[in-house]
Amino acid sequence: MSGMHGGAGGSQVGQYGKQRSRMSGGDAAAQRAENAGAPKVPDLLRRIGGLFAPHRGALSVTIVLVLISAGLSVLPPLLTRQLFDVGLFPKTGGPNVPVLLELVTAMVSLLVASAALGVWQTWLTANVGNKVMGALRIRLFGHLQAMELAFFTRTKTGIIQSRLQNDVGGVAGVLSNTISSVIGNTVTVIAALVSMLILSWQLTIVAVILLPVLVIAQRRVGQVRARIATKTQESLSEMTAITQEALSVSGILLAKSFNRQHAETARYEAENQNQVSLQVRQQMSGQWFFAMVNIFLSIIPAVIYVVAAYLITGGVSVTAGTIVAFTTVQARLMFPLLGLLRVALDLQTSSALFARIFEYLDLVPAISDRPDAHQVQPARLGEVAFDDVVFRYPDAPKDSPATLKGVSFTIAPGQFAAFVGPSGAGKTTVSYLIPRLHDVTSGTVSFAGDDVRSLETDSLVGNIGIVSQETYLFHATIAENLRYARPDATQAELEAAATAANIHDTIASFPDAYDTVVGERGYRLSGGEKQRIAIARVLLKDPAVLILDEATSALDAISERVVQAALDTASRGRTTIAVAHRLSTVIAADVIFVVVSGEIVEQGTHDELLAAGGMYSSLYAEQLR
Repeated sequence: MSGMHGGAGGSQVGQYGKQRSRMSGGDAAAQRAENAGAPKVPDLLRRIGGLFAPHRGALSVTIVLVLISAGLSVLPPLLTRQLFDVGLFPKTGGPNVPVLLELVTAMVSLLVASAALGVWQTWLTANVGNKVMGALRIRLFGHLQAMELAFFTRTKTGIIQSRLQNDVGGVAGVLSNTISSVIGNTVTVIAALVSMLILSWQLTIVAVILLPVLVIAQRRVGQVRARIATKTQESLSEMTAITQEALSVSGILLAKSFNRQHAETARYEAENQNQVSLQVRQQMSGQWFFAMVNIFLSIIPAVIYVVAAYLITGGVSVTAGTIVAFTTVQARLMFPLLGLLRVALDLQTSSALFARIFEYLDLVPAISDRPDAHQVQPARLGEVAFDDVVFRYPDAPKDSPATLKGVSFTIAPGQFAAFVGPSGAGKTTVSYLIPRLHDVTSGTVSFAGDDVRSLETDSLVGNIGIVSQETYLFHATIAENLRYARPDATQAELEAAATAANIHDTIASFPDAYDTVVGERGYRLSGGEKQRIAIARVLLKDPAVLILDEATSALDAISERVVQAALDTASRGRTTIAVAHRLSTVIAADVIFVVVSGEIVEQGTHDELLAAGGMYSSLYAEQLR
């Protein structure tokens, strides 16, 4: 029975995983990029080249070193011919030892010089490549920080992480080695061909006659590898997303609560098997091609011997030194030629990764500062107003009703305003429009008398503090979490903010006090403790406008009273906008707005709304039961 159960579970997991992928909305960047069209190859190469622009000096030195190394590589074959024809087997007499010693010394010196130049060149290319990769990762991370909130609600966090880690990491080798490899191998191949032509143009034709066929075959193999690389990175993204979802504290709690650990493991196993299969395909693609290249290049010396015999028989002057030198050069041609073919394949494979990276870099944030944006004016600081605001989520179906419909209100500086109503009425959306986490579809949201779209985002958000229902704390100390609001805050200021938030005594009772590590998402603390630390963090910021998004709805009655007292302290002297489910927390509000289906249907004080006997009165009576 257990075996049957496990098999059924595995089957359900596959369907469950596909279902979750559909529900997640997929990769928003990929969807947007698909609409825009994939970047063209010439443009892609130009942009990859542009990544190296800040390192022109180091690249110039690298190119010079590569050219010198390639130039030096021409000499040993020529010295080899002299070593045989003049040093070992001169036309008259025995070996010429003095000349032989000079030639051997010259060859050893060249080899030492080439090795030293190679080490220097490797250091330069590794340094440049890793700096470029680091800069690319930072650029991508910074660009993602500028994206609007809606982008992150549509895209799995694990997929975003995969772009930063797997995709950027996947091009590291190309960034580090491509320049030196292409230049070095190209020059070496050209130098080797020149040497071969100098030695014997007839033998050179035999040695290179099939090279065009290899180049054509390489292009076909590269196209296959690029397609496999794209699928591999997509699979890696999905694995990262599964890891992020299933192994986070919230994910583990959910899995344990529903006894779904085996299902999550099976989901990961299924994607892992896909990844293993793709990795094998990627590593095996092109192996037959390189095996044939190796065979071709390896049998050429034997062919050279046969052709040389016919040439000598036909009266062409070919010395033993020439044949030895030619086969030596041909052997030296093999490795750089293979290197060029591998680089070409790597570039074709990596183009898929670069395309995925540039897809994200090409995304234009839906919300950004206007060129003429200005700072918040202090004269009306604390005033918030909506004028006929309509809002519809960008990815909502066209025929669905708007989330907010013609909402208008004004909150004066220092007022305590509350938004109440049924779940899904649009209350939280109102609070998100004030700091421009979303932009209105039509109408105007004003802050301190100016349209928020005309204000600098830093200035706008700098005057707003938000305490949400889901408190986010970093896996760091309490002090570090508090200083997220103000990195330069002193210990005395931390304690003052914590005291105002009714959490200082609790923190002081911990063995490490403010140096206590709160754990992943603050799970080592209770809900009330986390919420009060979040309030202390906002108090440290000292904003003109405080937004409370159902800040106590997830707390028990005792914790709610403690947190509510901290919120009352935090609200003094500043405009406070509270999104509330429990009406008992907003009885003292200066004005209460009742939101139903995206519209404000009532507004007034608690007493006025009760007396009116409308929606608020019904909600209040229901909560008293």
